[in-house]
Amino acid sequence: MEANDYLNINKQTWNNKVEVHVNSDFYDMEGFLKGKSSLNSIELNLLGDVSDKKVLHLQCHFGQDTMTLTRMGAKATGIDLSDKAIEKAREINKQLNLNATFICCDIYDLPNHLDEKFDIVFTSYGTIGWFPDLDKWAKIVSHFLKPDGKFVFAEFHPVVWMFDNDFKEVFYNYFNVEPILEEESGTYADKEASLHTTTITWNHPISEVLNALISNGLEVNCFNEFDYSPYNCFNQTEEFEPNKFRIKHLENKIPMVYSLSATKK
Repeated sequence: MEANDYLNINKQTWNNKVEVHVNSDFYDMEGFLKGKSSLNSIELNLLGDVSDKKVLHLQCHFGQDTMTLTRMGAKATGIDLSDKAIEKAREINKQLNLNATFICCDIYDLPNHLDEKFDIVFTSYGTIGWFPDLDKWAKIVSHFLKPDGKFVFAEFHPVVWMFDNDFKEVFYNYFNVEPILEEESGTYADKEASLHTTTITWNHPISEVLNALISNGLEVNCFNEFDYSPYNCFNQTEEFEPNKFRIKHLENKIPMVYSLSATKK
């Protein structure tokens, strides 16, 4: 397994996950089809009123958040590497009679597939770890924003990715020192699923994220850290309030999520 083949390896993994995820309790398709929002207060507070705004949603998986933004009145476009995910997103979009747009491509290659500018670029939870180079990522964010356009970002905190899967020891480097090659059974949305997947990811410290955005013409307006995850996607968790999850034995001692908004100067 070569790190430079990360796109093909990760695309295959995400293609394999789509059907399991669509049918999982985690994604609650039944609730979503009936109108339930898939967005959390963390990102909603930063997005604000999106009605009549053009929103670009990077790494949209099978499109729930993109379609939620459409339901909120946005003109939303979702992008994902997985052709199976985009196929499913288009199917659900048609079923719900929504007008979201979906494009399948590598995010770095998006300028070759899309020629528009947006009021808001949005991406959230488990996204940047799939990129080796955050400067290239931030260039894409900046490229697609109108002047004074807003970037809204929510992500799992890099401190979380330092631990082993059961949060017993510091196992990985906080800094982006090398690609992380892993094999895994199951998936965060269904830990018992009969899936065996291979992934290549990278850890990105907060400084790398902020400097990538700043050096590509974005002005950070706010930065927040949270001592919980809105998703029950880790091991050893407890739900201490509705839809708020922590690592039980670590309580509120580590940051689990951060969010930021930035404006294109």
